[in-house]
Amino acid sequence: MKGKFDFDRIIDRRGTGCYKWDADLPDGVCLTPEERADMIPMWVADMDFPVAPCILEAMQHRLVHGVFGYVKPQDNYFKAVMDWFRERHGVCFNREWMLYTTGVVPAVSACIKALVSEGDGVIIQTPVYNCFFSSIRNSGCRVVESPLLRRNLPDGRFTYDMDFADLETRCADPSNKLLLLCNPHNPAGRLWSADELRRAGEIALRYGVTVVSDEIHCEIIPGGVPYTPFASISDEFVHNSITLVSPSKSFNFAGLKMATIVTDRPLWRQAIDRVLNVYEICDVNPFGPVATVAAYSDEGALWLEEMNATIRRNYDTLIEAFRTELPELPVADLQATYLVWVDTSSLKMPSMEIEKELLNTERVWINAGSMYGDDNYIRINAACPPEMFDKGLERLLRGLRRLL
Repeated sequence: MKGKFDFDRIIDRRGTGCYKWDADLPDGVCLTPEERADMIPMWVADMDFPVAPCILEAMQHRLVHGVFGYVKPQDNYFKAVMDWFRERHGVCFNREWMLYTTGVVPAVSACIKALVSEGDGVIIQTPVYNCFFSSIRNSGCRVVESPLLRRNLPDGRFTYDMDFADLETRCADPSNKLLLLCNPHNPAGRLWSADELRRAGEIALRYGVTVVSDEIHCEIIPGGVPYTPFASISDEFVHNSITLVSPSKSFNFAGLKMATIVTDRPLWRQAIDRVLNVYEICDVNPFGPVATVAAYSDEGALWLEEMNATIRRNYDTLIEAFRTELPELPVADLQATYLVWVDTSSLKMPSMEIEKELLNTERVWINAGSMYGDDNYIRINAACPPEMFDKGLERLLRGLRRLL
């Protein structure tokens, strides 16, 4: 049934400076201008849907004001974030706990620089978002991997679980100071349950390891199962954690550069705020707070519902196609995010070579799993209008079949 919002409209983003469509191609990829114009990008985590009308209307209202100087988010920004997370997700953030910055990745880096000394270990659960690796290394710290455990499902798909025994070993090492949690998890597509988060949080508490929880994908839940904020588990977890949130991924305005850092620890906030100012990531643009307030509204919630249904439709189409045409390549269960994780180990090719081959022969762009710490997988972005998705999927299947 057709919804209130149009997720079928294809918008030509070529030539707009859009990273997803206009970025330089990987080395070893040679496309003519005509072939480049025909390319379908299904890689970087950016949706091809226009923003919700309420966001566009709020931004247009701000635009006609005509003055775009330095910005300090007002009380309505913080109230919108607090109300949304309390009413939608059952977690209470106090106003004094909140800082703002230009994005969740800068927030991750700021937390590491503020709370961890050079040479200390930061634990990540791999495979995981590629910027976790770079943020840790760029801060002079050590990447400490606690690999997730793959679990095959009866229907041929697979999922991941936390390896609590390994996580405890990593946390027990006194040189490892921080656990960088991805909740929901990218690229595994997992919604961590309250029990899983409780077990991980108790391990961190037991060994004095601080938890920084990146929850940027929390609204993208195409399976319909609600996500659990780490900070909602207990007051002890609130006091031992920092939560990073932003509507930019869920509502598709990453370019507006807006995120919130939440912690009840005054000394941690002071240290993080100092880093934000030292590295000049303390100022946001005039449209970020406006878009956030509009997104965290009743109409924004309705838009999210239809967006998630569109992602579900695309994922179900992909699952059926792989099941019938490429059963040799298992697909991960998608509980959260619009990023589909596919096992390509049967191709016996490095994932970067698969990425290049699909670009060169089929003009479809996916992400190599090596970016996320596992070379046996690729990541596919399902966040585009169904017609575009189906066309890209057809090319993807044809190219992968050729590689078998």
